[in-house]
Amino acid sequence: MRTTSKHQTDQHKNKQKKTDRKLCYKMDERREFENPYEDYETLQDKERNDVINIYLENKVNAEFSTQLKKCAESLLVILDRHLQSTHDQDSDYSVYTGSAGIALMYFHISQIQNAKKFLKLAEVLLEPSLPKLKGKRLSLMTGDAGPLAVAAAVHWHLGNKEKSTAICQRLTDLLPRVLDLKSDLPDEVLYGRAGYLLALLFVRNNTTESNVDVRSIQKVVSATLASGKMLAASDPNGPPLMYEWHGKKYLGAAHGIAGILFVLIQSMEYLSEEKKDELEHLICQTLDFVLNLCFPSGNFPSSIGNNSDRLVHWCHGAPAFVPVLCLAYKVFAQERYLHAAETCAKVIWKRGLLKKGYGLCHGVSGNGYALLHLYQTTKNIKYLYQGLQFARWCTTYDKNQTRKPDRPYSLFEGLAGTIHFLVDAQNPEGAKFPAFYV
Repeated sequence: MRTTSKHQTDQHKNKQKKTDRKLCYKMDERREFENPYEDYETLQDKERNDVINIYLENKVNAEFSTQLKKCAESLLVILDRHLQSTHDQDSDYSVYTGSAGIALMYFHISQIQNAKKFLKLAEVLLEPSLPKLKGKRLSLMTGDAGPLAVAAAVHWHLGNKEKSTAICQRLTDLLPRVLDLKSDLPDEVLYGRAGYLLALLFVRNNTTESNVDVRSIQKVVSATLASGKMLAASDPNGPPLMYEWHGKKYLGAAHGIAGILFVLIQSMEYLSEEKKDELEHLICQTLDFVLNLCFPSGNFPSSIGNNSDRLVHWCHGAPAFVPVLCLAYKVFAQERYLHAAETCAKVIWKRGLLKKGYGLCHGVSGNGYALLHLYQTTKNIKYLYQGLQFARWCTTYDKNQTRKPDRPYSLFEGLAGTIHFLVDAQNPEGAKFPAFYV
C-alpha cells in the first residue's frame, strides 16, 4: 500500500493554493478595488474646507484622529492575543515577516507615546532570537541585522546602554561579509547590501552615534557603488549604476534600483563632499534613465524588459518610486523628480486600494505611506486627503481583501504594518515607512 508523506501532502496543498490563486486572478483581472472616494479636484468648496479642517496644528482633527486611534488599539488587542496564544513567531526572527518586525512596531509606538510598556513588549519578542542568529542573512528586513538593529535601539531606550553597545558590535561584525564583492550577496534592500546599510543608519539614528562608525557606512556605500558600476559597465547605453537580483534588473523598492538609490541618498550626510558630488552624479543619471521606463499611467514595470503595467505595490511599481523621487527632489533640488513623484501619485490614488489586503509590501498601507510622503514634500493638501482616505480604508481591516497573507500578523505582510500606518496617520507630518525611511 502506497503512503503519502507529510512533505508530499504539504507540497500538494501549496500547489493547490497556487492553482486557486491563479483561478481567482483569471476570474477577476483587476488587482485593486475601485476607489470609492471622490477626487480632491472635484470636491465642492465646502467639502474642500472640511478636508482642510481635517489637518490642524500638525495633528489630524480630534474626530478622525479618534477613529484612527480606536482602530489601531482594537487591532493591537488582536495582535496581542495572537502573540499570547501562539509561538509561530519563534521560527521567524525577521523584521519583514517575523518577531523583530512586530518588535519594531512596538518600538515605534513607544517613541510616539513615550510609553515604556511598548519597549518591554518589544524586548520580550526580541530576546529569544539574539542567541540564535547565525549571520546567514545580512539585511535589516530579512537578515540578522534586523533583530540586532531593533534590539540595539530597544535596549538603548530602556537604559541598557552596555547591552545595546554589545549588540551593535555584533551588527558591525557582519561588515566584512557585506564588503566582499566576490560573494553572491546582492545589493538590494530586502536581502542585500542596501538592506545592511539601512540597519547601520537605523542604529545610528536610534542609539548613540558612536555605536556605528561613519567609516562603516562609507565602506558599504562604496561597495554598493562599485557593484553597481561593474554591472553597468556591460551596457554602454545604460545608466552608470545597475543592479540585478536572480538575473533580473528589478526597479522597485524591495529588490531593485528605487530601493537601493533611496538608501544611498539617505547615507549622503556621512560622506565627504567629493564623494557626495560623485554620488549625486551617479544617482541622478541612473534615476533619469529609470524615469524613461515609466508607463503612461504613471506606473513602472517590475523589471527592465517587463512591459506589464499591473503591480502598484511598494515592492514593485509606482509606490516604490515616491520616496526616492521626493528625497531626490529635496536633496538635489531638481523639479523633474517632484513632477515624476506626483505622476506616480495619480496611479496610486486610482489603483492603490489593493485586493491583496492592507499590508506594507503589497497592500494599502504601503501605498498610503507613499501619498503621505508626497504630502510631506509638497504640503499640498490633496495628498494629505488621499493618504488619509487610504488610512480610512484601513480602518475596515480584514473586510476588503481577496486572500489572507501568508504571515497575517507580520509587519510587512499583515496586521503589524497596518497598525504602524494607522498610528502614523494620526500625525502625517512625521509618518515614515518603517525599516525603509530611517
